[in-house]
Amino acid sequence: MSAPPPASAPRLDLLRFLERVQERDLQRTLDWIATEEQLIAAQGERRPAPPPSEWLIEHGIGTGRLPARVHTGQCWDTRTRCKPASADQARRALAEGVSACPHCRPDTALEVLE
Repeated sequence: MSAPPPASAPRLDLLRFLERVQERDLQRTLDWIATEEQLIAAQGERRPAPPPSEWLIEHGIGTGRLPARVHTGQCWDTRTRCKPASADQARRALAEGVSACPHCRPDTALEVLE
């Protein structure tokens, strides 16, 4: 008859199981780190965003999308319907009757008073 295993064998089995679980978790964490490093490297390869425009022309909704208002580049009241413009384009739009934003007052900044 063989001798029964020592009382610590079940504990050793549990510790080996814990070791396998932790090794799997460590590998998963290492995979996450590698993925994040790849994303950071890919972002570094992208070109930086262009500087914001000094002037914006807001266009209306619908077919034709005519200019509706002129804004400075830092205006808080701009919409997604704005397109960048040069100072000359903004002056021309104001001269053609496009409204100036009442908040940022591009007409004053461009020295084009109505």
